[in-house]
Amino acid sequence: MFLLIRDPIDVRSATDKLQRPEDGAVVVFEGVVRNNANGKDVRFLEYDAYESMALRKIEEIGAQAKEKFDIRDIAIIHRLGHMEIGECSIVIVVASAHRGPAFDACRFTIDTVKQVVPIWKKEFYTDGEVWIEGAK
Repeated sequence: MFLLIRDPIDVRSATDKLQRPEDGAVVVFEGVVRNNANGKDVRFLEYDAYESMALRKIEEIGAQAKEKFDIRDIAIIHRLGHMEIGECSIVIVVASAHRGPAFDACRFTIDTVKQVVPIWKKEFYTDGEVWIEGAK
């Protein structure tokens, strides 16, 4: 399950769709919008993307995680558009027989998504706005 969506992410639904009886571990990472960055108060965020390429890259990263780590399945869902403080911008769900590979695959996935997927974040502050570049 690899998706780019504009509505709120239903983390429970994503987890329920991925988890199977043979899984001993399900690791869920939620990236959420925080109220501060670079010493400034953040009011809200907007994410934009080169959507067809972003989805292709997300699918590639999911395939890499399955090859590199001993996991059964993975889901990556990234939200686009306007997001308020506390909302989930990305969820990664990894299902595996054991926790070690699931944690490792989840960390690899979020780090790689931040580095290579053409999704851009714009932060809106009380005194202006700025596009954020690079993995943070």
